[in-house]
Amino acid sequence: MSLDNLRKSIDDVDARLVKVLAERLKISSEIGVEKARVGQSLTDASREAAVLAHVHLVAESEGIDTVTVENIYRRIIAASKSVQGTTVAFQGEPGAYSQQAAFNFFSSGVETKPCETLEEVFEAVELGNASFAVVPVENSLEGSISKTYDLLLESPLKVSGELNLRVSHCLIAAPGSKIENIKTVYSHPQALGQCQAFLKHLKCRTIPTLDTAGSVKMIKEEGLIDAAAVASARSAAIYGMKILANGIEDSPNNFTRFFVLSKTDLLSTGNDKTSLVFSVKDRPGSLFNFLRELSTRGVNLSKIESRPTRHKPWEYNFYLDFLGHRQDKMIAELLESLEPHVIFLKVLGSYPRAAADPGDQA
Repeated sequence: MSLDNLRKSIDDVDARLVKVLAERLKISSEIGVEKARVGQSLTDASREAAVLAHVHLVAESEGIDTVTVENIYRRIIAASKSVQGTTVAFQGEPGAYSQQAAFNFFSSGVETKPCETLEEVFEAVELGNASFAVVPVENSLEGSISKTYDLLLESPLKVSGELNLRVSHCLIAAPGSKIENIKTVYSHPQALGQCQAFLKHLKCRTIPTLDTAGSVKMIKEEGLIDAAAVASARSAAIYGMKILANGIEDSPNNFTRFFVLSKTDLLSTGNDKTSLVFSVKDRPGSLFNFLRELSTRGVNLSKIESRPTRHKPWEYNFYLDFLGHRQDKMIAELLESLEPHVIFLKVLGSYPRAAADPGDQA
């Protein structure tokens, strides 16, 4: 068969593939409607795993490279999510790192909803104006985002996913600005803290703002030529601004961990993590006895930190992450065994683990 005929055959196959893909997306859209009707989460990690396992077996039977097929289907699954009506709330303006985290977790085609404050992000999901929220919980250089943890304590939303995002900051200013003329730098307090060495060398005034991308937008709208913002390269492109310096964070190991929030609990995937908050009784050994329950049952504790309760001086809530799903037999028994040691205990959610090494997410 001639090259032209072979190419025509390829075109015919491609046309059939696109028609089949259109049919799949149509069915996915109908699934999204049904999920919304019954209140089911739009993200189903166990179902996605089953789809990938199925196409893996089909690829093997057809003698096709399974890795290539799985990679293709990951993109198809992402496209299917985007037509299911998924809206993800985040704090900040377009170009914020939280928006990038939403794109990385769901897909670049997902609809995002910017919110001015973290409170508004939580409310968007609670009131049904968004299906999910993506919120930062901790940074590898600056530590935990306390506001997020405080809101998690009071909110009915569940943690249904996590993501580690490599954060690389830029110094961004108006076109025509020069770095030696910058007198003031605006950004979120966490971002300013992550770039302390660079900003100290710059010898300028720093002013904290609500978010990184919003600082870029503000400088543009106010026409400031002696001011800059610490934000992402993507935000510079969105607002037509100039990057004066790249990679200004203090360490290349700068990662932010995000939680994905929804109204719905997720089923076990076999590779999960559970987050909870608790307060122990005011008696000797209470915290030790609590942690001993985890140790004796072989539970792998990945994080613990304390936060003031704000109700009584020197009284604390503890936030804890460990490996396993609350529906796993061992974890369910563990949670029951912890009851005698606590004043209260709230499971924030069980969710599929992100990559163990944050560098895997870069």
